[in-house]
Amino acid sequence: MIVQKEKLTGLTNPQKTGLILSLLIMLLTWRVGGQEADSADRNGTISELLKAGRPTVATGYFLFPIAPGKPGFLAGSMGELRPNHFHGGLDIKTGGGVNQPVYSAADGYVSRLKQSSFGYGNVLYITHPNGLTTVYGHLNEFKGPVAAELLRRQYEKQSYEVELFLTKDQFPVKRGEVVALSGNTGGSAGPHLHWEVRDAQDRQYNPLQWGGFPEIQDHVAPTLQAFALEPLSIEARVKNVFAKALFAPRVQPGPGVATTWPDTISAFGTVGLLVQGFDRFDNAWNRNGIQRVTVQVNGQPFYQHTIDAVPFPTGTRQVGNFIDFLYQNTQGRTLQKLWVDEGNDLAMYATTGPGKGRLNVEAGKLYAIDITLADSYNNQTPVHLVLRGEQPEYFKTRSAVVKKPALRFEVTRNLLKAVAADPSADSVAANLVLLRGNRRLEIRPSYTQNSENVYLYDLRAGLPDSLRFGTITKKFDRQVLIPAGKETNYATAYLNLVFGRETLFDNIYLSTAYKAEPTGSGFWTVGSPLLPLYKTAVLTLKPATPPADPARTAIYSATPKGGKAYLGGKWDDRGQITANIRQFGSYRILRDTIAPKGSLIGRPGGQLLFRVGDDLSGLASYRLLIGGQFRLLRFEHKNSTLFTVARDTLGARLRGPAELRLTDQAGNERVIPLSL
Repeated sequence: MIVQKEKLTGLTNPQKTGLILSLLIMLLTWRVGGQEADSADRNGTISELLKAGRPTVATGYFLFPIAPGKPGFLAGSMGELRPNHFHGGLDIKTGGGVNQPVYSAADGYVSRLKQSSFGYGNVLYITHPNGLTTVYGHLNEFKGPVAAELLRRQYEKQSYEVELFLTKDQFPVKRGEVVALSGNTGGSAGPHLHWEVRDAQDRQYNPLQWGGFPEIQDHVAPTLQAFALEPLSIEARVKNVFAKALFAPRVQPGPGVATTWPDTISAFGTVGLLVQGFDRFDNAWNRNGIQRVTVQVNGQPFYQHTIDAVPFPTGTRQVGNFIDFLYQNTQGRTLQKLWVDEGNDLAMYATTGPGKGRLNVEAGKLYAIDITLADSYNNQTPVHLVLRGEQPEYFKTRSAVVKKPALRFEVTRNLLKAVAADPSADSVAANLVLLRGNRRLEIRPSYTQNSENVYLYDLRAGLPDSLRFGTITKKFDRQVLIPAGKETNYATAYLNLVFGRETLFDNIYLSTAYKAEPTGSGFWTVGSPLLPLYKTAVLTLKPATPPADPARTAIYSATPKGGKAYLGGKWDDRGQITANIRQFGSYRILRDTIAPKGSLIGRPGGQLLFRVGDDLSGLASYRLLIGGQFRLLRFEHKNSTLFTVARDTLGARLRGPAELRLTDQAGNERVIPLSL
């Protein structure tokens, strides 16, 4: 193949680099990858082959989309553990500013683009000949002919929030072509480019797994923060008790430093390992995710997960089951489970044995555990510990003085764990009584700890109404078992809940409560926010008094300190309101009668800048008319501003009589007259 020199003179440096690399990749494909190319020809497109497994991408196929050829830095890595999702790509730093050129990573065509005030903000999708799609998020603006098409469609629909799906022949792009400018739009917490690689089934892949990005250097191994051991069955113990044990080095080891826990850890029964740590890239302070964790037991492979592919959007919310969600939200530590928990169907695991990472510890045996933390560049950090199998026995401890009777309980998985104490000397061996109607069940203590008895009971045998220990009786606040993987309806006099087959990760024991308010509404508590939901549940609230103005009355999530957020809902003819919920918590029914507010606060660069806000339900729509003609506005929710842009070539001139129309989620509208 001959490349004529004059063909390169009209291209930018990134385009030249891209063309040369493309030609090299083509040659490599012909010389080395002939079998794959032949297979693609016989079966149609390579995208069809992707359905059979993960794609194979030649090193260097993708161009780094920000400042290619220059040192680059990442603010976020693929699979990083965010509060409610796996991070689905790379967050590439843009020097703390916006409007950096964004380059197409390979030849292809613009298949989709969207402008929004939330999520990925302004986002562009480019589909490539190998069947993969690269995604470019939080952009400030689009470049090329597609930008003009978007503007035309926005004026056609008279809306800034537009999503376009485009065909293969409409907007082709070349590797190294500038397709956008970086920004800080949508849910971005600071200027950067969010960059992903997806397949035809919307699985998100880690671009670093294919190598070929000299812009990103990483010679820094992960850092261990802590590990933990948790009993997973009623007979299991860690350090002779039924409780998670956290092991954190007194001095945090440096990146790549091997950690050997100095003491043998006693355990028994089915237990699970957990780990906490982070990774860094060269010359960057950000704490990023750990790509791969491997466990060996007595020198044999036992467990491994690699976060290199996550199905979008369904798989990304499985982070709530991948980590210890309760521990994260109560103790502030993000512990990754090193076993495949119930309800987890992610395809990132390589495990051996039927336990799927759960370890069965037998009395009298030693278990040498080797955990390896690794990043995308295979920098590794080893952790070594030893478990000693120790048969649990009933034992007593009197290390604390009990001053008054006490009884408390918690539910872990399917188990009730109750802790009780009484000043009387003979209470150490006393039984816990579970009451249901006129029936009673006495449970012996499993062990004592600090002069408190600990009782364990499998709730699958039946839910009690209350617990009694000595002179103390406590109501059991969980009303019903909601099974996972099954459509279930639960109703009370004040609410109704519908769970789909995929709402829950695992069985839950549900508690609900209602507190009436003088307004006739109320305060509903549904489950615990410390329990994650996988997919939505359908919540119906039944207020004591039907609303006088249902059109402006909706469900709001609420906090004990008075915080609230609009959820919406649909009223029926029985005076009940229904909405989907993505998490458990507390809810109120509130009426919003106050329209949004807005004011013109400046004309930077000759454009219009408005400050807007709403006191309750939030802004739903906005519309600027100049002389009766529509003019496009952009909304930035992070600073509550609306503004026009100079690149708008279709809108009315910013002169003369005008009006800004603002409408909130409850339908309240405010019209603000202007003279421009």
